[in-house]
Amino acid sequence: MAGSGRDGAPPGTPAAPSLTVRRERRRQVHDPAVLHEILADGMFAHVAMVRDGLPVVLPYLYGVGDLGRGPELLLHGSTGGGLFLDAGDDGVPVSVTVTHLDGLVYARSLFDSSANYRSAMIFGRATPVPAEQRAEALWLVSDHLMPGRRAEVPELTRKETMSTQVLRVPLDRASVKVRFAGTAEDTDGADPAMWSGVLPLALRPDEPVTDPAAGTGKIPESVTRAAARLTEQARARRARLADLLADR
Repeated sequence: MAGSGRDGAPPGTPAAPSLTVRRERRRQVHDPAVLHEILADGMFAHVAMVRDGLPVVLPYLYGVGDLGRGPELLLHGSTGGGLFLDAGDDGVPVSVTVTHLDGLVYARSLFDSSANYRSAMIFGRATPVPAEQRAEALWLVSDHLMPGRRAEVPELTRKETMSTQVLRVPLDRASVKVRFAGTAEDTDGADPAMWSGVLPLALRPDEPVTDPAAGTGKIPESVTRAAARLTEQARARRARLADLLADR
């Protein structure tokens, strides 16, 4: 991951803002594995761009996959979508953020209360995936959002592939910031009887709801596995937090 500016940027890449965290710098993480974990755990990204001189931020479903140039962020959308029209053949500068709110931190004062989070900002040029790789890119997005679903559904038709587009954004210019801790408060004058701690937050599944108009077959394995994976991720993160606080 780049730290700031244009260091290591490919030719033709627009000038980038500084990617160095200025507030709470100790929370900036330079390990690429943390970036990939944040992206792996996410399902949608907020994509910022400038359109007609005005800032615009839009949410997009995404995946992470390798189309031959290493892991990239793959943004899913319609060929008629605004960002995809803006990109043309040459691409468009974007800033993409993926954030997880992992917990609310309740200190014994409002001033010292905080939140646990993982956030990644990726800056670069979003370019269209070539037509010959579009189907592969769509399956990569599908595998990210719904692992195992491909084996349960028909292959994409040419019409489906041509009406959908994917933009690719390289991951070499990113800034990652993480807080994973308990309270960090000034306890002078605080009521020792007042509770302080962390309320963990996570994306958890509910029971699948069958659409009777589309069929009443058995809930497929891809759905039950997705539910189990999300449940386990939430459990494991809470356990890590409890261990961290117990060791302080």
